[in-house]
Amino acid sequence: MSEFWEDSFLDKQEMWGFKPAKSALLALDFFDGPSVKNILIPGIGYGRNAQIFRSKGIQVTGIEISKTAIELARKHFGEAMVIHHGSVTDMPFDDKKYDGIFCHALIHLLNPSQRAKLIRDCYDQLADKGHMVFTAITKTAPNFGKGKLLGKDCYEFHQGVPIFFYDTEAVKAEFDKVGLCEIIEVDENQPMFLIRCKKA
Repeated sequence: MSEFWEDSFLDKQEMWGFKPAKSALLALDFFDGPSVKNILIPGIGYGRNAQIFRSKGIQVTGIEISKTAIELARKHFGEAMVIHHGSVTDMPFDDKKYDGIFCHALIHLLNPSQRAKLIRDCYDQLADKGHMVFTAITKTAPNFGKGKLLGKDCYEFHQGVPIFFYDTEAVKAEFDKVGLCEIIEVDENQPMFLIRCKKA
């Protein structure tokens, strides 16, 4: 997986542009306020979704598997953001508690045990009353059911990139124990669920 992303960023550079995802704008509503001073973005890429939070004075820390993506982030945003180089499966990278966590279009790329660990690791690093927001591809996506079947609702359409497609039952099964409070359908470049959890 790390090789896939490194090759992708080397080849396509800022492949999604700099306009933030719709989900980032929605997450900002949960994170905006004087009590939210810092957020963590696992899978930050080159930082396109970080700027919308930074513009509100929120300190952003990222985790990114691709060295090239981190270099791109440094080129555009300087050294203002801490970005840990590594896989989200190796969390935690620090012992901080974050007021918010935003994890976009990443969790569906992991296997069941990795997804469970990421969710738990994020929840453990979430401050009390903080929100964490995940986005995950849904079964209504055009590629659902295409490619090599790897497991229940998991297909490899692009070589080396397994994708788990969510329905609401799968979301509840994985997030009910970490303060799940809302599932919103969002149309990004693929149909996705925005999954919002709050730490009581």
